[in-house]
Amino acid sequence: QVQLVESGGGLVQDGGSLRLSCAASGRTISTYTMGWFRQAPGKEREFVAANAWGGRGTYYADSVKGRFTISRDATKNTVLLQMNSLKPEDTAVYYCAAESGQKIITSGYEYEYWGQGTRVTVSS
Repeated sequence: QVQLVESGGGLVQDGGSLRLSCAASGRTISTYTMGWFRQAPGKEREFVAANAWGGRGTYYADSVKGRFTISRDATKNTVLLQMNSLKPEDTAVYYCAAESGQKIITSGYEYEYWGQGTRVTVSS
């Protein structure tokens, strides 16, 4: 079992930055693919970014490419999402997810473990 807890959300102005953290417990995430998803009000959950373990790469949704960066802090068993140049359309609840395996996963249905989410609001 892996427990995930997100933090770092909040209110930020258009063009601002936030860094989300996802702290994992129960197991080390060093052999898990980690992903970030988001769900805006009235919309379906969508993929944001994923990081496959062992240096197997990262992948981003086109809408965040060049602005968001996913990374891991192995010493803290944590995955981070640095979000720069935020836009009002980035407003959503952001969720962290984990799945054992070695490949990039962009479908939420393939992730076994999920956090409770952290809300990000970008004001215009």
